[in-house]
Amino acid sequence: MLRGTHAISLDSKGRLAIPTRFRDKCRDDAEGILVCTVDIFEPCLLLYPLPEWELIEKKLRLLSRMDSQERRLQRVLLGHAAECELDGQGRVLLPSTLRQHAGLEKKIMLVGQLNKFEIWDEARWQQQINDDLQALPNEDWASSARLRDFGL
Repeated sequence: MLRGTHAISLDSKGRLAIPTRFRDKCRDDAEGILVCTVDIFEPCLLLYPLPEWELIEKKLRLLSRMDSQERRLQRVLLGHAAECELDGQGRVLLPSTLRQHAGLEKKIMLVGQLNKFEIWDEARWQQQINDDLQALPNEDWASSARLRDFGL
């Protein structure tokens, strides 16, 4: 499971160091290969271990090329997908086009989301988490059957 929030600095080449606690898992489970793409809902990037990304690709393959919405989703996710290999120091190079898309500069946040990481610009992350924390108490939890019985 990929979890937690990690403050990381990109180096001058656009590399980020995967936190030590996840490196071995990425090397063992994904042969050190991660796939990075854009998030279609938020201004961030998604970083998947290869086996998790392959599950996404299987789902994308089932979408219809005749449906414009499904084709658009395939085009955006697959068109931006880039393989990122862990180097000897546990770093991955994020392509400049993806860094530009998410507005990534020096300070970023790597956020675990079970099967993937989100990669955020630090300031955007702070704003997003503040927005989320303010919105959660005002949500109508009873309107969602899945969330109604969700207990913490």
